[in-house]
Amino acid sequence: MNILLMNHYAGSPEMGMEFRPYYLAREWVKMGHRVDIIAADYSHLRMKNPHVSKDFQEEQIDGISYHWVKAGRYSGNGVKRALTMFRFVGKLLVHAKKIAKEWKPDVVITSSTYPLDTYAGQRIARFSKARLVHEVHDMWPATLIEIGGMSKCHPFIVVLQMAENSAYRHSSFVVSLLPKAKDYMVQHGMKPDKFVEIPNGIVLDDWKNPEELPKEHKAVLEKIKQEEKFVVGYFGGHALTNALDLLLDAAKEVRKENIQFVLVGGGVEKSRLMKRAEEEGIKNMCFLGAVSKKEVPSLVTYFDCSYLGVKNSPLYRFGICMNKMYDSMMAGKPMVCAVNTPDSAVERYQCGILISTVNAAQIAKAIEELEQMSNEERRAIGERGKQAVLKYFTYDILARKFLDLFTGEEKNETKINEQNC
Repeated sequence: MNILLMNHYAGSPEMGMEFRPYYLAREWVKMGHRVDIIAADYSHLRMKNPHVSKDFQEEQIDGISYHWVKAGRYSGNGVKRALTMFRFVGKLLVHAKKIAKEWKPDVVITSSTYPLDTYAGQRIARFSKARLVHEVHDMWPATLIEIGGMSKCHPFIVVLQMAENSAYRHSSFVVSLLPKAKDYMVQHGMKPDKFVEIPNGIVLDDWKNPEELPKEHKAVLEKIKQEEKFVVGYFGGHALTNALDLLLDAAKEVRKENIQFVLVGGGVEKSRLMKRAEEEGIKNMCFLGAVSKKEVPSLVTYFDCSYLGVKNSPLYRFGICMNKMYDSMMAGKPMVCAVNTPDSAVERYQCGILISTVNAAQIAKAIEELEQMSNEERRAIGERGKQAVLKYFTYDILARKFLDLFTGEEKNETKINEQNC
């Protein structure tokens, strides 16, 4: 098949996030399909953005055809970013007929954070007689209303809401990374049988051939292990949403001197958190710089358990789907997961301790509970997570599940046609 995936922020291992479009596309290419990805020339998520001189400039990355559209640069979440969205989608709408004619997609996937790209996807799918799939990463515009504090009557929100409703009504399937979003989507026009949950996952090759840690990280972590410390590890962005202040509070609460907290990553909150730890004399905590995604498997071998937390938000009623959760599971390490959500892989596969009443005392208690277990008990908890990942959450499995939506529908159509004959 010819698969067209539209994602404003799509990246690659060399460029950086967002990785999901690349990982799925690479698996589809391995299966013998052609994949075209349309993405914007600039994304705040990427470490490195492509040099683009003209719209639809093509670049081959691991057998995937990337087509770059000049949408413009922005910073923050203001008007400039909104304009890049309209510019990106507008250019796809204008060139929809040409895209359909030249690339002849059998499947069109709209996959940006915002739902506006559904209009371009619907137009391309109509011209090419392709199936249309809408993929939901974040709940826009609900996120902007409930977290950003924007009014439902704001013109931008009204436009986004119309687009979201249109995507749910007109797509053949709606793929959600969040397990509990179905009821919301049905309320906004989706037929219940269109909903499919396909979460994030891990790339097995990264774990079979991990990259070595930087020397600084290795020296610090090996010293901690030589001191026979129980390592509570966190890796990822140092942002307010990741509830790292709670982890600092928990570090002050723990009573055992052999528990060591290690925070690995970067972000806007890192310098403040480091200053806070110093000022408050939190001596059982150290900070290390960010590591690449391919270095994560080497990093987590030093952890005895990992921490995953989020700031309380009504949006977590839809569930969570964080990459670091699957990385921690694949590492075979038990997790302390501080999030108020009705469903999570931690609880589903019993591979850690879920704290729904998110507070520092409960986090400290969970860490101490894991520390008091035997190595065998902790290993058994971690192994449940690892086996769940290998069974359900590798990208070859997720890509095939995604592909089954199209091939399954095709088989049903053939069966119906045969019956009619």
